[in-house]
Amino acid sequence: MAAIKSTRNSVKYRYTLLIVFLVIFIDQAVKYYVKTHFYYGEEVNVLGTWFKLHFIENEGMAYGLRLSQAETGKLILTLFRLVAVVFGFYFLKKMCNKGYGKGALICGSLILAGAFGNLIDSLFYGLIFTESSFHLAQLVPFGQGYGKLFHGKVVDMLYFPIVDAVLPKWIPFKGGQHFIFFEPIFNIADAAISIGVLTFLFFQRRLLQLPSRNLQSETQL
Repeated sequence: MAAIKSTRNSVKYRYTLLIVFLVIFIDQAVKYYVKTHFYYGEEVNVLGTWFKLHFIENEGMAYGLRLSQAETGKLILTLFRLVAVVFGFYFLKKMCNKGYGKGALICGSLILAGAFGNLIDSLFYGLIFTESSFHLAQLVPFGQGYGKLFHGKVVDMLYFPIVDAVLPKWIPFKGGQHFIFFEPIFNIADAAISIGVLTFLFFQRRLLQLPSRNLQSETQL
């Protein structure tokens, strides 16, 4: 019985890893295409004017947030991502062994994939790409890029300015000002993290509840 359970958990873990690496592949493929085909700041409409590809890079966290303006802050953030990814693989394996359901494992896989996707940018993009500015970036031999290890910039491109208008003057404090919703520019890795975290938050009771048979066996132990 224990062998069957172990095999089932191993299959679960392989499926979660498949999700992780599939998301990473899509994330990196889009980033590579945008990085090598868009000038910095270039923008193209995908669906009307409310979904655009707008190429920018950032040295901070998801959605362009920063830990610090200094290089030290960038290094700390990259090291934090690295530790989080290593721990993420361990924690995902543990979730499989404990018998968590598909929903929890998918959410965990999305969060891990997002963290890993942005970690790749931070670790290696400075070593393998030329700078993006008034010319298209190029893939170069390892170590000949625009930066150094742990100091790569994260590529962002997904932009959803669903509402782009001037606020009525009668609105307190912000009246008459230009307003955009949703303004942050992000990438697929950021989206994966957000979907995983928000789903956990809204459905945590259901997702984090172990199957009754596992709870009974743990109680007997």
